[in-house]
Amino acid sequence: MTNIKILTEADLRSLVTLDLDAIECIERAFAALATGDVVMPPILSMAIAPFNGEVDVKTAFVPGIDSFAIKISPGFFDNPKIGLPSTSGLMVLFSARTGMLEALLLDNGYLTDVRTAAAGAVAARHLARADASTACILGAGAQGKLQLKALCLVRPIVSATIWARDPDKAAAAAIQMTQELGIEVTAASDLASAVSAADVVVTTTPSATPILQAEWLRPGQHVTAMGSDQDHKNELDPACFRKADLYVPDRLTQTRLLGELRSAVAAGIVASDAEFAELGMIVAGNGQGRRSDDAITIADLTGTGVQDTAIATFASSRALAADAGTDFSN
Repeated sequence: MTNIKILTEADLRSLVTLDLDAIECIERAFAALATGDVVMPPILSMAIAPFNGEVDVKTAFVPGIDSFAIKISPGFFDNPKIGLPSTSGLMVLFSARTGMLEALLLDNGYLTDVRTAAAGAVAARHLARADASTACILGAGAQGKLQLKALCLVRPIVSATIWARDPDKAAAAAIQMTQELGIEVTAASDLASAVSAADVVVTTTPSATPILQAEWLRPGQHVTAMGSDQDHKNELDPACFRKADLYVPDRLTQTRLLGELRSAVAAGIVASDAEFAELGMIVAGNGQGRRSDDAITIADLTGTGVQDTAIATFASSRALAADAGTDFSN
């Protein structure tokens, strides 16, 4: 008889928050991806174009972690029009030794949100200037707000702007973040000025056409682009790659196909076989990060299965320690 732990979204929200522990969990996962014998297959991705939807399946085996997760993550971007969230999903945890089912994490996309924001913090910790104090967030959804929260945990942010195509959403997000973070957060009406004034810029939208223009970038900035995770998405003007002094993918094989790098290659700005040190290599000390305070850096985050295994096992260990969730005997 096998005992399976079932954890609801409410359980997981009480066990896992976006904090330094979660960020360090994801940072270790990136380091493992660079230094260990991680097995991480390509993303299984399916577009559901009639409903502006997509489904991604990600997984990874990480030596030294006793379990592995398989994450199923739908994103249906017209859902807010009918009062539903854009993302949902679940994670399934198996024993890495026996393959037996250990837990169902019915997180409804929550753990994905946390690990994605934590990855943004890891990128900022290793690539943004240590004294970065201003931020511009493109996108007023859940991930935009979480990226700002995560950034504030690793850099001394004192003010931020939020831009969205819907000004009302940007204004509401700015009020919420001001209250939650205790810093000055305003809605950006002029995106070009907001981007140019920021030390750190984070793009969090599902846009298929560039919303961040190269001429807005200035020396010393760091950009984290995390919205492009499909081969039709593109948030950065490909010319940003000409201005950047350093480009860092989370997984080069993925960003060539799904990330901002894909568009830069298609535009003829970057060679299709160009090599770049991945974020995990920089975390592990096997690659060079920011070279000077004047450098412009870009992190291209498409999301990796190693992050999902890391956050799922992190949540499961906390559930066991707290005796949380429901046990189901099979």
